Amino acid sequence: MEIEALKPGNVHLFADGHGMSAAQFMTSAEVSSGPLTDPRLPVGQRMLEAVRATRLAVATNTNLGIILLAGPLICAAEMGGDRLRDNLDSLLRALSVQDTKAVFEAIVTAAPGGLGEAANDVRQEPKVHLLDAMREAADRDMIARQYSNCFGDVFGVGLAALDGALAREEDGMWPTVFVYMAFLADFPDSHVMRKHGVHVANQARQEAVAVQAALHAEGDEPSRIRLLMEFDRRLKADNINPGTSADLTVATLLVHTLALTLHNRGVGA
Repeated sequence: MEIEALKPGNVHLFADGHGMSAAQFMTSAEVSSGPLTDPRLPVGQRMLEAVRATRLAVATNTNLGIILLAGPLICAAEMGGDRLRDNLDSLLRALSVQDTKAVFEAIVTAAPGGLGEAANDVRQEPKVHLLDAMREAADRDMIARQYSNCFGDVFGVGLAALDGALAREEDGMWPTVFVYMAFLADFPDSHVMRKHGVHVANQARQEAVAVQAALHAEGDEPSRIRLLMEFDRRLKADNINPGTSADLTVATLLVHTLALTLHNRGVGA
């Protein structure tokens, strides 16, 4: 659903970018899904094995953020009941030292460039609980922030945008597009900040606000696509890839799908 949606600046079926193709992302999803859903493995090891499988298949970092978000969500869903976020909170608090080591190794293996080069360097033996390490990075990394606030932005901004789009009877790729644009408009993208700095990330966010408003005002699909493609070309011309916004979009879609397929009574507050 995410790769099929036209997400400006990111890789999608309408246009490749940043030296990566949509096919690589589809392959990454296929090879990482097995480890992420392996009930024999603890959550940290699942994420590490998913990263290893991805590197073996495509030899680049296509999905570290997705894996770090999807791993806990999938394990929380396996705990049963209809309160996914309560399960998630319990799971995050119960992460072990081994989970922390595995996640640090996953980050090193993915080689994302910049992530983890802070107080708790992921190349060193973990000195703190994974949640503490994520809290230290939460002000500069939106993936880390989800660990620190129990995926608050996914359950808040993401699901609100998705529910709003569905309530307006948006169909096809458009609910996904509106989730992505909500993250891009609400927050300076972490991946953009790491590569280009806060100023460029805020410029991209401000332009996303304008594009988001134009999408809401425009109901004609070809016109919407032209608007998004123009934004897409501008971002890619400057090598701006809002990858974290795309990762958060996947997490939102996963939460929504888990609610429909496993719980059927909502995900809980």
